[in-house]
Amino acid sequence: MVNSLRPVLFLTLLVSLFISISAQTCTTYVFPRDNNQVNTDFTSCNDLPFLNSIIHWKYDSSTGRLNLAYRHTDIDSDRWIAWAINPTGIGMVGCQALVAYQKDGQMLAYTSPIPSYRTSLAQGDLSFKVSALSSSFRNREMTIFATIQLPINTSVINHVWQEGPVVNGKPGMHAMTAANRQSIGSLDLLSGNQSKSSGGGVAVDSRTKLKNVHGVLNVVAWGIMMPVGAIAARYLKVFNSMGAAWFYIHITTQTSAYIVGIAGWATGLVLGSKSPGIQLNAHKNIGITLFVLATLQVFALGLRPKPDHKYRFYWNIYHRLTGYVVIVLSVVNIFKGFDILEPEKKWKNLYIGALIGLAVVAVLLEAFTWYVVLKRKKAAGKSNHESNGHTGAINGNTFGGSTESVV
Repeated sequence: MVNSLRPVLFLTLLVSLFISISAQTCTTYVFPRDNNQVNTDFTSCNDLPFLNSIIHWKYDSSTGRLNLAYRHTDIDSDRWIAWAINPTGIGMVGCQALVAYQKDGQMLAYTSPIPSYRTSLAQGDLSFKVSALSSSFRNREMTIFATIQLPINTSVINHVWQEGPVVNGKPGMHAMTAANRQSIGSLDLLSGNQSKSSGGGVAVDSRTKLKNVHGVLNVVAWGIMMPVGAIAARYLKVFNSMGAAWFYIHITTQTSAYIVGIAGWATGLVLGSKSPGIQLNAHKNIGITLFVLATLQVFALGLRPKPDHKYRFYWNIYHRLTGYVVIVLSVVNIFKGFDILEPEKKWKNLYIGALIGLAVVAVLLEAFTWYVVLKRKKAAGKSNHESNGHTGAINGNTFGGSTESVV
């Protein structure tokens, strides 16, 4: 009888164990209590879909007060964790982050605004008030506790969570695995509903679309059309058959690039107004410089002296130098834009390929230009030599004839 019951008892034990393991969700978790622990009276929680992460919270919509705990399980002590709210869009740029890691055997928690993709998790003030910030690490589980003051009646937040290595006592660059890239979504603080980002972790909102438009306009205008216009001005004039056509091609290309560039610059201003607290000073300052220099170039056309004017030589130096500076700064700023927006690698590679193509064309045309110029100089020198020799022969014959006459 006992032997016959053994399979049943074993099966019952397995089922009970399975039920017990399955029930270990965020709703059954009990926070350890200690003397330094903050309030853990949370009313809602969510098991986040990536990176072994869980978030617990209690939210009062009438006051905007959000008490939360962000937990990261199965993690070593030489790692850092971060949870962030993005009040201006979806994704990493613009995030207001809470960061924690172990330093010198003690847990350290602090706030860190994230203005760009390449920004380290440096300590700084957030765009909203944070209090009761602390962290803990026990049993390979790292947790951040905080109280956040959100705008009243904010029910849905865009949030990002992440983890990475501690390098030389500071948070290092996190990995770029699918899980790391997909750790993004929106969370309804009242209902607890969570939506994940789509398209392999790349969520697109109106602000992201505007950034994409900004990038495309500026790459086309400053990064491609401007160099093409400069190439036309320098090399097409060597072809006699072109006549003055090179000039009109140059003017049309550069003017079109300037107009498209204004549109790209304007979208940058709109992005700046929609991204309070995000400082991209280098990218912004180079963009302003480009706009000013390009505007001066446009107005300089109306002040262009005639070819025989004594100041035309100096105007040419100014015009060419400013043009080359604009092109160099444009390329530099476009690559800064790639670092900020961080699109798929193929787009950056495509632009690099376009630059290489333009450079090859410029080198070939430069070689051909020098070949034509040297050939024309040689032909002109030969023509002058033959002309001088012919004149000398005529004079010699006249003198000889005259001599012969005298004799």
